[in-house]
Amino acid sequence: MDTWQMIRAERASLANALAALPDADWDRPSLCADWTVRDVVGHMIATANMTPVKFFSDLAASGFRFEKMTAKNIRRVTAGKTDRQLVDLFRSRVDARTAPPGPTISWLGEMLVHGEDIFRALDGYRDHPVEHVLAVADFYKTSNLLIGAKRRIAGVALRATDADWRHGAGPLVSGPAIALLLAMTGRKVALDDLTGDGVAVLRERP
Repeated sequence: MDTWQMIRAERASLANALAALPDADWDRPSLCADWTVRDVVGHMIATANMTPVKFFSDLAASGFRFEKMTAKNIRRVTAGKTDRQLVDLFRSRVDARTAPPGPTISWLGEMLVHGEDIFRALDGYRDHPVEHVLAVADFYKTSNLLIGAKRRIAGVALRATDADWRHGAGPLVSGPAIALLLAMTGRKVALDDLTGDGVAVLRERP
């Protein structure tokens, strides 16, 4: 299965999960600072509609301020839309292969991490094929692109308890692969799902 096939599978699964959300959950906080569940969905729709040309055009129009551009795109997507309409919009992008500039594996990470920004904040992790999670973990462990994962996990040993995967040396951090993945991206709540002396090290890091 190539990366885009994995992205498609994660999008389809997430669309079904979003369709089942109670209306009240859409305005609840996600794990993304200052973003509601609705905002995260809007961001994922905007990203799945993005192209490199549009990305740089929008960035320039926002004074080359990434956060300003992202906020504008969320408002553009979500304005006047019901929650059901947002689910339909997201589902319409399941097969899309458009994206901002960047490695394709990063868009699989986008689906996994932002999906859990919603569901870990609401009611715990969703199920994912472990090979999807490990593919992103293998990318993040060597990359500081945007999220600084390589710096964050330096000097600790990560070990998945639900797969044959480990990385690094130092104080141990162990637990489910999806929790390790979120911890690599700085989601502090995921540290509650992990064990080992290295958890305290990660709590001190931004």
